[in-house]
Amino acid sequence: MASTSGLPPLDPLFKSNAKRTYSVFASYPDAGLRDEEKSARLRLAVKMNDEYKHCKQLPPALVAQQVPVGPARPKEMRKAITAGPSSETSRMIASIDTTPEQRLSTFTNASKLSQALTLHKTTRTVKPTYHAPWKLVRVISGHLGWVRSVAVEPGNKWFATGAGDRVIKIWNLASGELRLSLTGHISTVRGLAVSPRHPYLFSCGEDKMVKCWDLEANKVIRHYHGHLSGVYSLSLHPTLDVLVTSGRDASARVWDMRTKAQIHVLSGHTATVADVKCQDSDPQVITGSMDSTVRLWDLAAGKTMVTLTHHKKSVRALAIHPTEYSFATGSAGGNNIKKWKCPEGNFVFNFGGHNAIINTLSVNSEGVFFSGADNGSMTFWDFATGTPFQNMEDIPQPGSLEAESGIFCSTFDMTGTRLITGGADKTIKV
Repeated sequence: MASTSGLPPLDPLFKSNAKRTYSVFASYPDAGLRDEEKSARLRLAVKMNDEYKHCKQLPPALVAQQVPVGPARPKEMRKAITAGPSSETSRMIASIDTTPEQRLSTFTNASKLSQALTLHKTTRTVKPTYHAPWKLVRVISGHLGWVRSVAVEPGNKWFATGAGDRVIKIWNLASGELRLSLTGHISTVRGLAVSPRHPYLFSCGEDKMVKCWDLEANKVIRHYHGHLSGVYSLSLHPTLDVLVTSGRDASARVWDMRTKAQIHVLSGHTATVADVKCQDSDPQVITGSMDSTVRLWDLAAGKTMVTLTHHKKSVRALAIHPTEYSFATGSAGGNNIKKWKCPEGNFVFNFGGHNAIINTLSVNSEGVFFSGADNGSMTFWDFATGTPFQNMEDIPQPGSLEAESGIFCSTFDMTGTRLITGGADKTIKV
């Protein structure tokens, strides 16, 4: 049997091994792991000497300026403030550092300092603007499938809806009467937009088609080919003759409205791009995707400017404020509606409280912000402060299933006084 007399003693080896293990697992909150007191004291003493030797005592010039202020508290009333687990460290420091205690007296302008501190501590609460409560005035039925998209025309006379029955219907906004049905899609119509500068209506659907309808002849005049799968959303640029579509092929595509040419493929998302919005100033295109990110795009270069990764689940809805240069995004789960500031996409705050899968968001120029969810719950918020002022439940059409109360799309009319929603019970509500 080999002799063990030539081997080093095991105790220091165990200790160094334990120390190494401790340094690996130190962040793990286990009371069983304790630092060795001797080495901890040594480390603290070295650190204190290193970092604080020049400022342990006040310079003579400052000491001369000090004046005594009032009677000090009696010793028994003084309390050491301990901050949780680090109290052991502070006791250790006190035992190592034996320099005489230097009491800093309050400066003569103490009152000013305390005023500044109290001012800093008061939280400034912004009062939300008062918004009148919203009520349901009309239910329009006529579609034979889920109503998935809605768009109001710029003149505010009529609006269009697209549904799972593959039909686009044009309705009178004032009376709710059906004026026209447009057929041509061979699958659910997922996106609609009416051009403010041309007599055109644009539609897209799960049949990979993007169509341009001439509203004077009521027929399709252009197709935009390129998407590899269903097209879920479209948006018109407010000032350029440009159309942006997005869909299940994880891309957004920018089209020249007139020549039907594909200008850019905005690629980068890794899952369905569920919503896309355009505005006339940068970022001109914003997309929300099922990969739970939001991207802001440089339209000229066709590249991502910023990727926002704050959402935990798929982002299904976007809304751009008409005047405030900010936008909101909606997803599923808690803290699921977020407000952002353009152009960098800085996070502003969460709209807390609407815990459901958010399918649609809309905001009007008065700052009324609407969120509609998969379970039929609706919330109206003050967009400036994030305060909810009204919660409602969608009541499914009589004869529908309880599960058919989901809200899929919403939009405010041009005046901002009417809200139109489309739902799973195949109705449109105003």
